[in-house]
Amino acid sequence: MDVKKFSQILTVAFGVVGGVLLAPTHSEAAPDPNFHIYIAYGQSNMEGNATNFTDVDKKEHPRVKMFATTSCPRLNRPTVGEVYPAIPPMFKCDQGLSPADWFGRNMADSLPDVTIGIIPVAQGGTSIRLFDPDDYKNYLNSAESWLKNGAKAYGDDGNAMGRIIEVAKKAQEKGVIKGIIFHQGETDGGMSNWEQIVKKTYEYMLDQLGLKAEETPFVAGEMVDGGSCAGFNSRVHNLSQYIVNFGVASSKGYGSKGDGLHFTVEGYRGMGQRYAQEMLKLINVEPVEPEPQTPFKGVIEIPGKVEAENFDVPGKGSGNNSYSVATTGKGDSDYRSGEGVNVYKKESGALVVGYNQTGNYYQYTIKVAAAAEYVVKASVAAEGSGSFVFKVGDKVVSDTIAVEGDSWNKFVDVQGKIKLEAGEQILTLEVTKEYFDIDYFEIQKDACAPGDPECGGGTIAIAKFKAPVAAENYRIFDMNGVYVGMVRASGMQELRSNAASLVKRGGVYLAKAQAGKILRIQVAK
Repeated sequence: MDVKKFSQILTVAFGVVGGVLLAPTHSEAAPDPNFHIYIAYGQSNMEGNATNFTDVDKKEHPRVKMFATTSCPRLNRPTVGEVYPAIPPMFKCDQGLSPADWFGRNMADSLPDVTIGIIPVAQGGTSIRLFDPDDYKNYLNSAESWLKNGAKAYGDDGNAMGRIIEVAKKAQEKGVIKGIIFHQGETDGGMSNWEQIVKKTYEYMLDQLGLKAEETPFVAGEMVDGGSCAGFNSRVHNLSQYIVNFGVASSKGYGSKGDGLHFTVEGYRGMGQRYAQEMLKLINVEPVEPEPQTPFKGVIEIPGKVEAENFDVPGKGSGNNSYSVATTGKGDSDYRSGEGVNVYKKESGALVVGYNQTGNYYQYTIKVAAAAEYVVKASVAAEGSGSFVFKVGDKVVSDTIAVEGDSWNKFVDVQGKIKLEAGEQILTLEVTKEYFDIDYFEIQKDACAPGDPECGGGTIAIAKFKAPVAAENYRIFDMNGVYVGMVRASGMQELRSNAASLVKRGGVYLAKAQAGKILRIQVAK
C-alpha cells in the first residue's frame, strides 16, 4: 500500500496531533442504540406527590436509569447530567413517587434487550408557561415565591426547559431519545391557548435535540379520575389535534388521595403502567402484561416447614419478582437452574440457598392458620457472621436473626420470634448481613415441633421455673424436640451449667423434669 495513502487513512480513523497517533477516547464512543431515553415533564402529578411509597417502589430495576436534573447528594445523586439508578424520588430531592418511575419499569419489562433512561423535570403547581422558552421569565416574575424557589432547583433562573435541553444533550451522548411523557394542566383550566403552548414546548424540544416528530411519540396523562380537574381531560385529548404522534394515558379507576388533585401510590404505579402501554402502542411493541408470582409447590401451611430453595415462581413485570440476588451463577446444583438463585447441594445431599449477600431476598406464599406470635427456627451455616429478617409487605415481622458459624458444612439452628396474621400472604426472607447458607426454616406456634413424642404429639405448656429444693433429673431437648441427654440439677444456675457441659453449642433448650414440667433454658457456651 502507498505509504502516503496509509498515513491519510490512519489520520482519518484515529486522528494525529503533533505527529502522535491518537485512538478514539471513551467519551467519543457512539451512543448505545439500546439505551432508550424518555423525557418526563409537567407539574405535581408528574413530579410525584405520593411520599408514602414503599420498598416495592425503592427496589432498583437493573435496566432503568435516570439522568439527574437536580443535585441531591443526600440521595447519592450529586451531579446534574450523570446517570444513576432510577429510584424515587427522581425529580427533586424531597418529592414522592411519580408515574415516570413505573413507566420506566414497565417499558423495560416489555423491551428485554433495552435499558430505559428517564430525564425528569417537573414543578408542582406550575402553568405550562414555565416550559415556554419565550415566556418562563415573565411567568416567574409574577409567580408566588414558593413556585419561584421550586423552579430554582433547575437553575438560578428557573429555566426548567433549559434544564431539559441541557441534560438531554448529555443523554444523547450515551443513548437515543425515544419519546416524551407529560402530565400537566391542573393549573391551566382557564388558559385558552394551553394546547398551542404544549405543542410549542414539544416542537422546541424536537428542534433543540435534532429529533423527528414521527420518531418521537408524546404521551399525555389524564387528570385524577373524578377529581377537581377531571373536566380538563377533554383538553388533554384535544392535544391529538396539535401533535400527530400522540397518545393518552387514561386515569380511569385512579382517584385522588383525598385532595381532589393528586393520585395515590397505587394510582402513580398504575398511571406509570398506562403511560408505558400507550408509548408501546406508538412504537408498535406489544406490552408485557403483568402476571403475579405463584407458589412453587403450592401454598405452604403455617405452622410448618419451608425449604429455602422452594421460593415462589417469579411472575412477569416489575413488582412481581419472587426473589432478588446481587450475584448469580455461584450455585452448583441444577435444581431450578432457570432461576438466578444460587442453590448448592451439600455433602449431606441437602439443597440450600447460598451466596447470600446483603439485600438478597426470597419470597414464599404461605397460609397462616391463626394470628399469633410464632417461633421461627432456621438451619444455617456460615464461616463468620450474618443475619436476616422476615417481612410481610414492607413490614418487618420478626426479630433480626443472627448467624454465627465456622464451616459451610456445619449447619446449626438459629431462631427468633415472628408475628403473623391469619390467612394467605407472601412472606419475604431478607438478608440483612452477608454471608450464610440456609437449608430451611420452620415456623411453629410452640417451642416444640408438632409430632414430637416428648411433646405428646402436639402443643406443650412451658412452665415457669421455680428452683427445686432437691436435685432432680432433667432430660434436655433442642428446640426441634431432639433428645440431647440427661443432667441432674437443684436450681436454674446449676441446670444451665450442667446443660452447657452436655450440649455442643449455645442457645435455647428444653429441660423436662421427671415430674413432667418443661422448662425453657438459655445455655451459654
